[in-house]
Amino acid sequence: MRSAERLIAWRYLRPTRGEGFISVIAAFALVGIALGVGTLIVVLAVMNGFRSELLGRVLGVNGHATVVAGPEGLADSDVLVTRLRTVDGVLDAMAYVEGQVMASGNNVASGAIVRGVRAEDLARRAVFADNIVEGSLARLDEGGTILIGSRMGQRMGLGVGDRVSLISPQGAATAFGTVPRIQSFEIAGIFEVGMFEYDNSFVYIGIDDAMRYFQLDDRVTAVEILVDDPEMVRQLRPTLTATVAGQGRLVDWQQLNSHFFNALEVERNVMFLILTLIILVAAFNIITGITMLVKSKGRDIAILRSMGATQGAVMRIFFLAGASIGVAGTLIGFGLGIAFALNIDSIRLFLEGLTGAELWSAEIRFLSRLPAEINPDDVTRVVLMGLGLSFLATLYPAWRAARVDPVEALRYE
Repeated sequence: MRSAERLIAWRYLRPTRGEGFISVIAAFALVGIALGVGTLIVVLAVMNGFRSELLGRVLGVNGHATVVAGPEGLADSDVLVTRLRTVDGVLDAMAYVEGQVMASGNNVASGAIVRGVRAEDLARRAVFADNIVEGSLARLDEGGTILIGSRMGQRMGLGVGDRVSLISPQGAATAFGTVPRIQSFEIAGIFEVGMFEYDNSFVYIGIDDAMRYFQLDDRVTAVEILVDDPEMVRQLRPTLTATVAGQGRLVDWQQLNSHFFNALEVERNVMFLILTLIILVAAFNIITGITMLVKSKGRDIAILRSMGATQGAVMRIFFLAGASIGVAGTLIGFGLGIAFALNIDSIRLFLEGLTGAELWSAEIRFLSRLPAEINPDDVTRVVLMGLGLSFLATLYPAWRAARVDPVEALRYE
């Protein structure tokens, strides 16, 4: 691009008397591309953050693979845990007891899932060790103590030192029928992992208390396994299955949650396609604006050609005029998208305070905060797509400008 071509292209983009409508169309095209690029960056960042947060919470609580037993439970779980920890690619293994109960406190009762674990095993899980908001995790091995989620504590009005009763329908048979098992536990700590389901309905007690409560006689119901790379757990299945040696059934996280994460991926792709239409519409506005500019500048094109400008020079002038709109819109959208994605949760809190409406319900969307994770590959793809569509939209009107016959353009002037 010669300096004269850049100068002429810039002059054509500036609004002049009688051509204000063309400038309005160009402005709409710029705003459309900026909004499309910015919105795409924000949406993809939120979808990435949503998937990463859910994956981190779900796998942090449930492990990457689980050895599940039948109603009789797993015997010699400590031996199995030791064997699993020696497998290459396995970070940790943890035995636990799980059952469903009714939790009652302060005259409020609701269903809950009880997990009996050792305090040292739970302390190795960062999702718990780093998110104890009250009390102490270490007291779990004292016996008669319990950890509850923050949502359950708020709902029942309970705190550290209060007592919770666990009621199991699988009680002892008597002459008067089955009597539910009821046992009271002191709250030793409150955790908040940031996922509504776990903070509202999961409780943890010592593994010995759980074995006695569910009458398992030194057996556990499952063994959780953590691996180096959760995405590669399928490759470890043969080795893990051989290590388990028929003591239980091995189930990995992809089997348990595949439908959920596949649905997130489909939604992400659909949102990408839908929001791409915003950029496409803005690109059509560029075609309209540059085509009208070519029509209005017919005499100028003829004079330039008469003065010796080549068809390539004329084409570059109008290509530069249209491409400038696309580049400016893409850069503005890039800046806005990054700024919004980095501060999305603060913006949500501000809007909630301004409107008084709840924009992000943890009960519906599982997570207690609006996450965002900027992926450089996604941002690069969006920016390149915005630039590419802008350049393609400019080619045709620029080519038409280069084809203008100077004799015909000046005949009626």
